[in-house]
Amino acid sequence: MKIFICCSTYLYPQVLPIKKQLEAMGHKVALPNSFLKPLKEEKLKKQDRKEHIRWKRKMIRRQNKKVEANDAILVLNLDKKGQKNYIGGATFLEIFRAFDLKKKIFLYNPIPKSIFEDELKAMVTEVIKGDLSKIK
Repeated sequence: MKIFICCSTYLYPQVLPIKKQLEAMGHKVALPNSFLKPLKEEKLKKQDRKEHIRWKRKMIRRQNKKVEANDAILVLNLDKKGQKNYIGGATFLEIFRAFDLKKKIFLYNPIPKSIFEDELKAMVTEVIKGDLSKIK
């Protein structure tokens, strides 16, 4: 299966071990958009607000293409700065895009308590609770 990994840039250090496990299971894995330049967004926010918005728009369009090109997404909703099972705005958009395209949506951890909890329950294919063997 072709899988696009989605998560907050803050969580990028935890992506490679999961990518390697998925590849060892025979999956092809696409990494998050700014994986090779995780600090670029923060740098742009500080330097040039208009350029940051242009960059963010480009990243959203790119994530749409990545969702389209894969069979499923794996959302690494790990803890972020005290927020349990964090899902940010860009990741939520990726989840919605995958849902809209009828792709499989796997959450690594349970759905977080949030204002869009009901929407996540409606869209998510399966919560795998850290067990990558459940991705099929």
